[in-house]
Amino acid sequence: MSVSLRWIILVTLVLALILVPFALFGERIEQWTHDFIASAAERPGWVILVLGGLLATDILLPVPSSLASTACGFLLGFAPGALTSFVGMGISCIVGFFLGSKLGRPFATRMVGEDEIARLERLSARLGDWAIVMARPVPVLAEASVLFAGVGRIPMARFLTLAFLSNLGISLVYAAVGAFSATVDSFLLAFGGAILLPALAMLALRKPAASQA
Repeated sequence: MSVSLRWIILVTLVLALILVPFALFGERIEQWTHDFIASAAERPGWVILVLGGLLATDILLPVPSSLASTACGFLLGFAPGALTSFVGMGISCIVGFFLGSKLGRPFATRMVGEDEIARLERLSARLGDWAIVMARPVPVLAEASVLFAGVGRIPMARFLTLAFLSNLGISLVYAAVGAFSATVDSFLLAFGGAILLPALAMLALRKPAASQA
């Protein structure tokens, strides 16, 4: 079975796990979502701190960053949500680069695994610095790219320029998905977008590798 087919099956199963509960309890979930948005609107400062903090610690903790970034747009609106996501992801990149440069490859390998570091090395050999940009939307590989940049002693200014440009695009997309989902009052759409977008990024990265095999 090809890698692409396995990913299609995985995404289909995940979506089924989401859709079945919504089919059974959709009205109750939508009411809970409406109440949750209303309560979050009354305390936007706390929402910014919580979601921004989760994204800032993503390099150290198993935070579902795509879901957190989508929630920024869902709960805060497009512009504040995108800004919160961008700042949180930026802090995570700075922390990860510092840890990679100071503690080196053993730390990076312990955090993301030898397989991901090797995968990133192959990607870097093909794409150069743009591997940082391409890896940012992909779970695990995103964290690996930051640590790897620190391990490889890439000039910090160059790394931050590439990472921040990628973070900006990612934050805008996720915040837009979240904000649109909030306007149509659909938590299902936000959750589905948070899962599908990184899955598509994984497939996009795997296709060039498969074509070269």
